Amino acid sequence: MQLTHDAPLAPLTTFRLGGPARRLVTATTDAEVVEAVREADATGTPLLVIGGGSNLVIADEGFDGTALRIATRGVALDGTQLELAAGEPWHDAVDRTVEAGLAGIECLAGIPGSAGATPIQNVGAYGQEVATTITEVIAYDRTAGETVRLAGGDCRFTYRNSVFKAESGRYVVLRVRYRLQDADGLSAPVRYAEVARALGVAVGDRVPVATARDTVLKLRTGKGMVLDPEDHDTWSAGSFFTNPVLDDAAFTAFLDRVRDRLGPDVQPPAYPAGEGSTKTSAAWLIDKAGFTKGYGEGPARISTKHTLALTNRGHATTADLLSLAREVRDGVHAAFGVTLVNEPVMVGTRL
Repeated sequence: MQLTHDAPLAPLTTFRLGGPARRLVTATTDAEVVEAVREADATGTPLLVIGGGSNLVIADEGFDGTALRIATRGVALDGTQLELAAGEPWHDAVDRTVEAGLAGIECLAGIPGSAGATPIQNVGAYGQEVATTITEVIAYDRTAGETVRLAGGDCRFTYRNSVFKAESGRYVVLRVRYRLQDADGLSAPVRYAEVARALGVAVGDRVPVATARDTVLKLRTGKGMVLDPEDHDTWSAGSFFTNPVLDDAAFTAFLDRVRDRLGPDVQPPAYPAGEGSTKTSAAWLIDKAGFTKGYGEGPARISTKHTLALTNRGHATTADLLSLAREVRDGVHAAFGVTLVNEPVMVGTRL
């Protein structure tokens, strides 16, 4: 276990923003993770857990406590069963399953971050989410003071949410187990229309699993969603806002605002989201509210490739980023009556 004082945190995040931590502990085994958590809890020290840093917005003042960087490694693939240590890079894990001809997470290729973060956010993209594959999460329960196992059905997965996010700070994920599909080298049925169009197939068709992975990577790269240190469009947290889920009354009011602003024939994106709920597109809302690709004049701007990504153009501060985020959030609400919710976790600050 490595300990550093007054440690810069910005290099550990994909935004490359934020001040230092009073202490930074880098843990390379599950035992070291548990030891660091127990020490922080015993001394009443604030604790910040960092994996790949792809979902964090850290205040410019930094973090006055212990930042725990989980750098554990370990991959076990047995038939269709996959177990990953929390610190395993997610994209590398997806590649391993594709090489083995297994389906289920191929459309989650290129997502930055570590395996331990996937159940927290119920990571998803292009018609797939990890909730459909996770069978068990092994975590340290800070309330009980012990390591616990949660079956997939006990993780309370919903859209970009889980028990780990709902009870923020209680659980520290150590390992995640997944069950994939052996479909003779074919992907899971393609569920996302954009992917189907790019592949030249119908929604519901299967394609070679590597073809699905490569197509998704091409789509993500075109939107600046695959990390590239030379491309400031990727100095982001990916999608900054979640897609709004509206109840029937809110959706009806939203449609009225759309027609008033854009005309009676305009139909916004709408997807079923459970009984009495409809999901719409945050990217569409942002664009139609006037915040187009590349919007902004300061060091934090909307990506030139995707309206849903807010980016650090190289010398931004967290204050710059949040100023832009508030402008976008408030502008969308003024235009359409919908309040966007940030997807990244705020540390020492708020939107």
